[in-house]
Amino acid sequence: MTENLKVEVVGLNRVKGKHLIAQIRLSNTGTEKHLSWPGEMGDHTRPLGEIKWASGIGVLDAQARTWLLPYKPASSPCLCSAVDRDVPSRFIDPGQSISVYAVLPAPSGNPATTTVVTPVGPPMLNVPISDDAPAGDFPDPDAEPVTPVTRRLILPSESLDKSEETADDGRDLQVNLSSDVLFAVDKATLTPKARSVMARTAKLIDASPATVVTVAGHADSSGNDAINDPLSLRRAQAVQHALSALLSRDGIRFQTEGYGSRRPLYSNDSDEGKRRNRRVTVTFSKPQPAAQEPGATTTTGATGLTGSTQADGQPIAMEVTGLRRLPGGLGLLTYKITNKGSSEAWFRDLHHAQDWEAYKYQAATNVRLTDLAARRQYLPGRLEVSTDDGVDSYCACTAVSGVRINTEKFAPGQTREFWNLFALPDTADILRVKIGPFRDLNVPTQ
Repeated sequence: MTENLKVEVVGLNRVKGKHLIAQIRLSNTGTEKHLSWPGEMGDHTRPLGEIKWASGIGVLDAQARTWLLPYKPASSPCLCSAVDRDVPSRFIDPGQSISVYAVLPAPSGNPATTTVVTPVGPPMLNVPISDDAPAGDFPDPDAEPVTPVTRRLILPSESLDKSEETADDGRDLQVNLSSDVLFAVDKATLTPKARSVMARTAKLIDASPATVVTVAGHADSSGNDAINDPLSLRRAQAVQHALSALLSRDGIRFQTEGYGSRRPLYSNDSDEGKRRNRRVTVTFSKPQPAAQEPGATTTTGATGLTGSTQADGQPIAMEVTGLRRLPGGLGLLTYKITNKGSSEAWFRDLHHAQDWEAYKYQAATNVRLTDLAARRQYLPGRLEVSTDDGVDSYCACTAVSGVRINTEKFAPGQTREFWNLFALPDTADILRVKIGPFRDLNVPTQ
């Protein structure tokens, strides 16, 4: 919940088995200020022109690993509430409430509950879906052509030694093997360490239903195409041959490509971005989760869920309020930050992302989860939006830009709640959590 703006789901109805009508109550819990709701409830991943839409109401389709947003009809930017059409004012008076709606695709698999997302606060979990007709008069999504607005959710992780990183979109795994570890400079002969680095990838392929595996070589922006293109292809071929020897099952067909520097994952403006772009990418169908052995629910090893630092000379406190498992291998981290001082303070350390992380806008990206036993680190999930110029990435976490730029401004005694979506390993009961400058915490999953 943003300051004095309370969000409640008052209706979530599946219509015709394929659409969803979400009804949201927005309440101004303050006593003094009028609150503007359209900017707060707007979808910051697409331009809508005038700020008048409740376009940020959505649901998380965990099974399809997709963020679902209101339809775009042919006649308007959003099949959702708008100022002047559905709601008379863009302001909510102190102590008053308004209701807004959104019409969007129903999540796949006909679930009984879903996760409702808004730009205002953490995702709301396990919200029941009714198959009864919604109470009220809402537009029919089949009355005119509508375009679904979806965002693919990517969950990245990496080995602690930086030898490989994995991106999981719920359907495929994309394993990026560091060329700096696999090869000497300007060479396509595998190093002695390469076999151990590729062993994990081979095990994942063995556990996958994949019959086709794509291996693609990539370079950074140094050099030219005459050098990068053939080198990236030879490196991909070397990895393909080594993986073939490591696999324990037959029936795998490989497709090998070399793309040179044409498909960077990160900015080439930094050394780390260039290092990560020098890679061989192995893509295949995601393995099925391993069956978990029943285990004790003890939280032994937790060291506390609070931390402290300073900003603008004021004491700043942090408390982790949950690390919850969601369907589809997702995890939701929630935490509160409080200004314990007597003066106003700006706490900007949450969005100090690494310079190679190319997010479209500032957000609470400076957060990591670590599975110490597996020596693996999990990075915040990202929403990918295809554009004419490529792909824009948005953090699946609290935004601290645009109309929410004051999210990092704390009055004396003020508390704000933040959140991030991550992948969660199936077998980890406790993860190391690092939030900005605060101390590391051992946090149990719930």
